[in-house]
Amino acid sequence: MATPFNAQFDLHGTWRRDFALRLKLLSEWLKDNELLDAAVEERLRQLETQVRSDKVMVAFVAEFSRGKSELINAIFFAGYGRRIMPASAGRTTMCPTEMGYDADVPACLRLLPIESRLKPQALMEWRMVPEKWTRIDLDVNDPQQLALALEKVAETIKVTQDQARALGFWHNQAPDDNPLIDAQGLVEIPKWRHALINIAHPLLKQGLVILDTPGLNAIGAEPELTVSLIPQAQAVVFILAADAGVTKSDLAIWREHLITEAGQANTRLVVLNKIDTLWDALSTSEQIQAQIDKQKASTAEILGLQANQVIAVSAQKGLVAKVTDDAALLQQSCLPALEDALGRGMMGKRQQILGSAMARGISDLRAETGRVINIRKRDLTEQMMELRSLQGKNAPVIRHMRARIAQEQADFDLGGAKIHAVRSVHLKLLREVFALLGSTALKSEMAQLIEALMHKGLKIGVKRSYGATFERLRESLAKVESLTGEIQSMLAASFRQLNAEYGFSLQVPAQPQVAQYVIDINAVERSHLQYLGIGNMFKLTQPEFTDRLVRALASRLRGVRESALVEIELWSKSAAAQLDAQLRERRRSFARRIEAIDRIQQAAGGLEERMAALDRQEASLNQLDAKLLELTAPLVAAQAAAEQ
Repeated sequence: MATPFNAQFDLHGTWRRDFALRLKLLSEWLKDNELLDAAVEERLRQLETQVRSDKVMVAFVAEFSRGKSELINAIFFAGYGRRIMPASAGRTTMCPTEMGYDADVPACLRLLPIESRLKPQALMEWRMVPEKWTRIDLDVNDPQQLALALEKVAETIKVTQDQARALGFWHNQAPDDNPLIDAQGLVEIPKWRHALINIAHPLLKQGLVILDTPGLNAIGAEPELTVSLIPQAQAVVFILAADAGVTKSDLAIWREHLITEAGQANTRLVVLNKIDTLWDALSTSEQIQAQIDKQKASTAEILGLQANQVIAVSAQKGLVAKVTDDAALLQQSCLPALEDALGRGMMGKRQQILGSAMARGISDLRAETGRVINIRKRDLTEQMMELRSLQGKNAPVIRHMRARIAQEQADFDLGGAKIHAVRSVHLKLLREVFALLGSTALKSEMAQLIEALMHKGLKIGVKRSYGATFERLRESLAKVESLTGEIQSMLAASFRQLNAEYGFSLQVPAQPQVAQYVIDINAVERSHLQYLGIGNMFKLTQPEFTDRLVRALASRLRGVRESALVEIELWSKSAAAQLDAQLRERRRSFARRIEAIDRIQQAAGGLEERMAALDRQEASLNQLDAKLLELTAPLVAAQAAAEQ
């Protein structure tokens, strides 16, 4: 039974594949016609990588026993005709679980032992050492084997209180949150720290990543979840129980980990699950619906959301309806409303964002390539004017024309010193930018915060250190913006001069938008603030926890700065490649003009023959221009298509 989310994601995948194919055809055509300079090639490569590898992460967040795993089964795995994720009564998903697809990795479940928390490496670092994970191969064609294997994410072990404390599951300062002690004085904790599931599910193959996070304690004890994974998810589905509404622990998760800026609130969906518990044979359907509507309104008010961001469903009945092909029960479960919100709402927004980025990139690429074609056209026009001026002229006049072109060429070559000077200043300023965004600078900017966090005992001044560190990070980006502005102004002035002196058509690419990375830094800062409250001060006294926190923070900040570096490098390459392309075309033009004069000197009929050849070349360039428009128009129109 097709669902709105599946259908929307299929459309998104088809659009991405079609876009990537068109990019490949454009690249081959540009190469065949000697229009693929270094900057254009780099831009095309980045666009193709972005559109092919674009991931859409949907994070499911809930306290225990809210029906989260059942909801994942109902939305994504009903096609197997049974439950795939463990969803029996009680605690099921005990460790954070990511489901995705990597064609280079066999279908498998990888499990990171909980003892890895005793070591300083962040989750991102553990991903780089697959041999440290327990691996279980999966048979995607055998639903029973698949389901049995995935039950391992619910495994637990018994440990002492001291071990639980060292692993982050026991806090003397929050006794209500601690696990129960059994008759032997042991406590039950998850056996695994993190799970990675790699299967060739149709949606996962198209770039969907599902993140399943289990409960407040698990989220709070793993900084990387709060700092990196959940904030970067394109959609977060927060699940509550319809009969209980927003409990104290639910509210703690929302306030500490999920609340966002007003402009980002539309990435959050709240699901009131288990509405079937409200179905009562002694109540009318109207009374039941009124009760559900009341819970939805109350939930939206408590969490500060729009009413349409709270959706009431029965995941269990929705799964049963899909497996048994019961259309009436499916509608009663209200699951299609949630799938529609995920598909048309969040998936639609994702495609708009990606389509807009692609359209901007292709527009810039078309402008750069168009300039090269126009240079060739202008050179042909100049050659034609020169040749027409030679009609009916004698040999001395033709020799004089050749000498004049040779002198122009010599003067142009001497002018290379100016161009070299422009490049030297450009590269000097660029090195300063790269130094500001490099790993050494980041380590220096974080030194005070790391010292404060690693200090033994209560971290009294850590909030001040956080503030000072993020202020330095913002100041660093402000310096980057100032330097890129200086480079932009210098290039603009130099390009104007070169355009005037040599008839170039150089145009400085748009300056990198550093402000976007300031927004990203602010988001990272906000995601860390919950660790600085009184309630978490005791967590920060644990060296293992603070070390994981520092590593998670450093990893996220490196990611932001590396993204800025990539954009700045592409901007720089684009400017340099324009200059290289126009220098190359001008040198070719001199060579062609001198060659034409030499032919005319050697043969009486050479002039008319050369003029006819120029006419053919001009017609060919006009065809190139038209073909460029034809190949890029559908790509530039991607944004409009995405918005439909």
